Amino acid sequence: MKILITGASKGIGLATSKMLAEQGHFVVGLARTQPDDFPGSFHSVDLSDESVRKELFDELAAEHKFDGLLNNVGLVNPAPLEEITLDDFDGCVDVNLRCSLQAAQAVVPHMKERGSGRILFTSSMVVAGVPFRSSYAAAKAGMVSFTRSWALELAPFGITVNAVAPGPVETELFNTNNPPGSESRARYIEGVPMKRVGSAEELAAANCYFLVGQSGFTTGQTLFVDGGYMTGKSSL
Repeated sequence: MKILITGASKGIGLATSKMLAEQGHFVVGLARTQPDDFPGSFHSVDLSDESVRKELFDELAAEHKFDGLLNNVGLVNPAPLEEITLDDFDGCVDVNLRCSLQAAQAVVPHMKERGSGRILFTSSMVVAGVPFRSSYAAAKAGMVSFTRSWALELAPFGITVNAVAPGPVETELFNTNNPPGSESRARYIEGVPMKRVGSAEELAAANCYFLVGQSGFTTGQTLFVDGGYMTGKSSL
């Protein structure tokens, strides 16, 4: 299968790319900076540039006719409520949601024509509510809504749409926003029953299930891979 992955240069995106390649699938990765060891075709692109990313999405979709899409690129912009700027808020919505929408619009026509396809989002545990993450949480909650709406719309065409919502994971993005010894990092870990952060490989395994695994009758779902963080909380 051919899988397109945004935000593929590090963390969960890179781990998923490697796991898919090990299973014999062809991966096309997108991000600003190309890693030294990417296991497929990689395109360096600033995914915050709306016109550039749309052009590349359309070109790649026409060339590869993807079987699956992982919308993984993300932007956090943490801030207290009174310090959130509209530019930072718009940036989160753009990179997390508008970029995902454009990517899906590029790949869905072929999936409909073929009668099958897999679309997956990297959402987040922050949809349950986390201080200083208003912009990020709103965007990630939007992914959950996209998941449910698109699943209903695309089910007649054999296309599944799901989301994986990580808890705290040992990635560069998480460590940048929650450095070791920080109050926010301690708060995240304290809320996790397993009392640890997850690994990128643990998230990649869940991603592979939805992208290429035996998940053809599963759609519209958000799977929390979070060490038990969401257990007992209200279902979202």
